[in-house]
Amino acid sequence: MRMPDKPETWAWFAAWLQENWPALYAGLIAFGIAGLRIIYGGGDLRRVVLEAPLCGLLALGACHGLSLLGIPASTGPFFGGVIGLLGVEGTRALAIRFFKNKVDQA
Repeated sequence: MRMPDKPETWAWFAAWLQENWPALYAGLIAFGIAGLRIIYGGGDLRRVVLEAPLCGLLALGACHGLSLLGIPASTGPFFGGVIGLLGVEGTRALAIRFFKNKVDQA
C-alpha cells in the first residue's frame, strides 16, 4: 500500500528544510571533506566509516550553536568545511583551547 500524499506534510518538510539547510549543508560538507581527507592521507575504511560521520554530526551540532556566539547561521557551511578539514581530534583540541581561554579571561 502506498501512503497518500499529504500537501501539508510536504509543506511542513519544505519549511523545516529551508530553516535547517545551512546546518544540514555544513554537516554534509564536513562528512565529505573528512572522508576524502582520510582517503587521501592513506587511512583505512574503518577510519573513514567512523570519523567522517563524526565530523558531520559535530558540524551539525556546532552550526546550531553559532547563534549563541553571535555568528550568523549562514556561515555554517564554512565551519563545516573547517571541521571536516581538521577532523575530530583537531576540532576537539581547538575547542579545548578556546574554552580554556574563555575561562581564563573570566
